[in-house]
Amino acid sequence: MLRPIMFVGTASDVGKSVITAGFCRIFKQDGYQPAPFKAQNMSLNSYVTPEGLEIGRAQAVQAEAAGIACHVDMNPVLLKPTSDQASQVVLNGRPVGTQSAYEYFRENDRRELFAAATQAFDRLAARYSPVVLEGAGSISELNLKRRDITNLRMARHAGAATYLIADIDRGGVFGSVYGSLALLEPEEKACIKGIIINKFRGDARLFADGRQQLEALTGVPVVGVLPYFRDIFVE
Repeated sequence: MLRPIMFVGTASDVGKSVITAGFCRIFKQDGYQPAPFKAQNMSLNSYVTPEGLEIGRAQAVQAEAAGIACHVDMNPVLLKPTSDQASQVVLNGRPVGTQSAYEYFRENDRRELFAAATQAFDRLAARYSPVVLEGAGSISELNLKRRDITNLRMARHAGAATYLIADIDRGGVFGSVYGSLALLEPEEKACIKGIIINKFRGDARLFADGRQQLEALTGVPVVGVLPYFRDIFVE
């Protein structure tokens, strides 16, 4: 069986969902049986599985890329915003109530949700190889990290080789990568096997010096520089 692989980000919208879908297809084409997984997703629009349960639309697209039917274990916790301060919580595909952000991030509730997430991952990992995990938002939100169930806590449970994605198009890629890694605990940083620079416009050879500088600053290899695409939509 292949080791799980995970894609996390320096921020939201850096390209995690698309890259996860891409690797699901790559592993499928290489003869493996991959499956996507995201412990917690936040999306106003959900997708209904063949069993009539709700998951995030991105995981449905990723399952299609993997050539398999989507399943609730691919996204055990789904948050559907109902206002700026509250969301409907969908657990294992079924709504379990609406909570404010404060209520949702209470530690006791998070322990239960993380247990549900790890159980879903373990079931998926018993059926597919490799599991291709997606993180959420930034890996270095210090005020939320202790309660986080989606990023490096999940990576450690899965034993996943984890890659940090940064969006160079929005600017500040050196600060975002260096800062994200500098704020990790040693056991968290040990999960990170490489950096992916996403949404690069122009000739990637012009980033050769930047690649070397990032590697020198962080001690983590830059494993890829991906171009900017205008026509990719996860729907």
